[in-house]
Amino acid sequence: MSDAIFGVDAFSPKEIAERVENIGVTKARLPLLTMTALGVLAGGFIGLGALYFTLVTSDARLSFAVARVLGGAVFSLGLLLVVVAGAELFTGNTLLVMAWVSRRITTPELLKNFAVVYAANLAGAVGLALLVALSEHWRMNGGSVGRNAVAIASAKTSLPFAEAFFKGVLCNVLVCLAVWLALAGRTVVDKLAAIVLPISAFVAAGLEHSVANMYFIPLGLLLKDRAAVEGVAGLDGLTAGGMAQNLLPVTLGNIIGGSVMVALVYWLVYRRGST
Repeated sequence: MSDAIFGVDAFSPKEIAERVENIGVTKARLPLLTMTALGVLAGGFIGLGALYFTLVTSDARLSFAVARVLGGAVFSLGLLLVVVAGAELFTGNTLLVMAWVSRRITTPELLKNFAVVYAANLAGAVGLALLVALSEHWRMNGGSVGRNAVAIASAKTSLPFAEAFFKGVLCNVLVCLAVWLALAGRTVVDKLAAIVLPISAFVAAGLEHSVANMYFIPLGLLLKDRAAVEGVAGLDGLTAGGMAQNLLPVTLGNIIGGSVMVALVYWLVYRRGST
């Protein structure tokens, strides 16, 4: 019946749920060095997508809608690299909650994965931001790329707590759905097609992704005194403290969006009572 409804070339939703749970067990029990290295890669991969987004949206000739949608589409590079090349991304790993509620991984295993991967993502994203700043890439388009990078960062550090939190919730609903859809596919083309629309939607809507912000905000901090930033609003809040004030609510929102609104819901639908 499932093949008749969903087609033989894609996994059904029930099969995806089982795959997510099995993958969660594997991820939770990765060796520490492997988990850390893959986490660093994921931070860098998401940063590459953010770099692409910053470049595209620096073109003032693009209309608002075109810039947001096109910027979101190219930002999808980050998750595509995570899914296809292989890496450990904190926001996607909130789906490990499925394996946890099935009692296939323990609470310490879940929390260890979250903590290690989050820290490693931060290292990878900040490291890429430093490389980008040193590369002088931000001078492209007469310096507008650098100005845009600072404007993006200052806008993020200016967000009120509640707004950042709820934008984090909505963001990770879409990110985890993108991962979910990618797991339905069997080829790289399948995964690309599954990822682009949900990711471009969250980016176009201006939602908040903690790992992306680990790149955006440090880059803004590095360029704040180097790029031409006259007229950019919110520069006073673009500090290390402002970064922490953004990451706290966004991270909490990302956890709720992925673990409760995607993982727990699908566990209730497809996996409750299966173990």
